[in-house]
Amino acid sequence: MARTSRALPLGVVGVVAALGLSACGGGNINTSTASGTAGGTSAAKCGDLRIAINPWVGYEANAHVIGYIDKTKLGCNVTYPQLKEEVAWQGMASGSVDTVVENWGHADLTKKYITDGKTVQDAGLTGNEGIIGWYVPEWLATAHPDVLDYQNLNKYASNFATSESGGKGQLLDGDPSYVTNDEALVTNLKLNFKVVFGGSEAAIIAAQRDAQKNKKWLVSYFYEPQWLFNELKMKQVKLPPYTEGCDADPKKVACDYPPYHLNKLIATKFATSGSPAVGLIKNFQWTNDDQNAVAAMIANEKMDPEAAAQKWVDANPDKVAAWLK
Repeated sequence: MARTSRALPLGVVGVVAALGLSACGGGNINTSTASGTAGGTSAAKCGDLRIAINPWVGYEANAHVIGYIDKTKLGCNVTYPQLKEEVAWQGMASGSVDTVVENWGHADLTKKYITDGKTVQDAGLTGNEGIIGWYVPEWLATAHPDVLDYQNLNKYASNFATSESGGKGQLLDGDPSYVTNDEALVTNLKLNFKVVFGGSEAAIIAAQRDAQKNKKWLVSYFYEPQWLFNELKMKQVKLPPYTEGCDADPKKVACDYPPYHLNKLIATKFATSGSPAVGLIKNFQWTNDDQNAVAAMIANEKMDPEAAAQKWVDANPDKVAAWLK
């Protein structure tokens, strides 16, 4: 579901600035950051490759590893348009984006662009298993174990309240464009909470670090794969179990998020272009640990994304060779 952008809550602006993480912006289908061009006849054969960057660092890891191989092994001219999820789908349909390399479901967009419009194609699984849920810092789960059951959240609502939550408990979400049912869940589970959008992945990371370090009450939307779990032992709140179809009506959702078998997408025009990059994208598969390793280099070690990709590629020649077959 598309959502409009909102500003960072005042309570997290400072800590996000101090963190200095480079979460990707929204942009539009004409905004891009060049990666560089490999010269020679192979570059002409591959031509341009436009890999959308959705605004979370795990996606950035996928994109830059694929892009680095495309540039150095296949001679592609790679650019990275920084786009929200729905805008990236629109870009594939219009011909300004070639591929999305980590897709989280989006049944409505799948129907519109793949099933009905046939302007986008499924390019296979990434190998990553996606989980979305609500998380609290480890100290809180240890001190109050019952907080891990959503039915007890109202008991502690006042502890979670912030200046942005209007006297209710705060449920901190990230970028408003992310896949989220949280506002419906709060309403339908009758929770005395308000969803507050931090505006980015970086906002959630900063808040969870601060909450663990300074023993603050926090419950936030978060997801895996995610490199931060190597640093912080956040605990997931138990929501009503997911069953097939329980989230069919976005306004009536009262269940947990489904497991996501993350996949790649390619524009139909690109799929039939004869580009050697098509095969690489379809063959690309790695694990949550692989993605987290690259994402941590980018976000935590402050490495340039291409340098992080190069380091991982150099350390994993067998996997890369399999993708290039």
